[in-house]
Amino acid sequence: MKKKTRFAFNAYLQQLARLNSVEVEELSSKFTVEPSVQQTLEDQIQQSAAFLTLINITPVTEQSGQLLGLGVGSTIAGTTDTTTKEREPTDPTLMEDVEYKCEQTNFDTVLTYAKLDLWAKFQDFQVRIRNAIVKRQALDRIMIGFNGVKRAKTSNRAENPLLQDVNKGWLQKIREDAPDHVMGSTTKDGATTAGAVKVGKGGDYANLDAVVMDAVNELIDAVYQDDDDLVVVCGRELLSDKYFPLVNKEQDNSEKIAADLIISQKRMGGLQAVRAPYFPANALLITRLDNLSIYWQEDTRRRSVIDNPKRDRIENFESVNEAYVVEDYRCAALVENIEIGDFSAPAAPESGE
Repeated sequence: MKKKTRFAFNAYLQQLARLNSVEVEELSSKFTVEPSVQQTLEDQIQQSAAFLTLINITPVTEQSGQLLGLGVGSTIAGTTDTTTKEREPTDPTLMEDVEYKCEQTNFDTVLTYAKLDLWAKFQDFQVRIRNAIVKRQALDRIMIGFNGVKRAKTSNRAENPLLQDVNKGWLQKIREDAPDHVMGSTTKDGATTAGAVKVGKGGDYANLDAVVMDAVNELIDAVYQDDDDLVVVCGRELLSDKYFPLVNKEQDNSEKIAADLIISQKRMGGLQAVRAPYFPANALLITRLDNLSIYWQEDTRRRSVIDNPKRDRIENFESVNEAYVVEDYRCAALVENIEIGDFSAPAAPESGE
């Protein structure tokens, strides 16, 4: 590490120690991040990825407990004959028989001396270090939310490149806790498997719009079917499958304008389509975005910053207890294993051929 870099990095360590009310020498040992710093960090993580700004990221005191019911819940209107009984208020956020459990997730990163030497040339040296750590944590949370199926004692990044073994994500929670909200699913020995959904000529549905409409009608609770906040969460591939035919042809000016308008609206089955990174290529999730949450347990973010000259790098060890939560399964519909193509039976050969 160059002398100028060392000076800038030492200033970063001094600032980090001051914010967390510890001595600089204590940073290389595991320390608990100050509550105010933890909240600021969580806010920065949420703001660094567009999708995370659309969902709930909220602190909880206990490692496990009842869901908070953020953004969703039961109806509250009713009548009572007060001559025979007292009026009973309703908690619209109460989610009975559904609990969360925050599990430890490690966010350990490395910054090489060479990279720090490069960043030391800039005035925002400390911001660059922070952003490098924060941005990756945000993207990994999205990846776990859509792809996590279990929590292994020791995760394997080589075998699970989409972080499938770090924690159970939102889609897995739906499969396990609400399999009747997974289209065409079968459950055996506690494992839910979604059947293939064929879309196209001769398939189960003519197009993706029909898939979404049927999923809303059959899998979403009646209370939420007409909710203006329902959206379709999907990946880039399905959006391309829907809109590519509109642009992959010669068009006069009026047709091009109409196609551009349709594409800019990005609607699917009458609902707004929300493209999310790392979402499974052949799936759709219909829900309200405030029905998806990440809970993080207060006072559980631990950190250690170690200068490792043997490897010419700075090592940042960080962990926090967190849980991926679907607040109300009645407001969720998952469609998986979507196949798009021509499934019509081939024409029978003419006689004599």
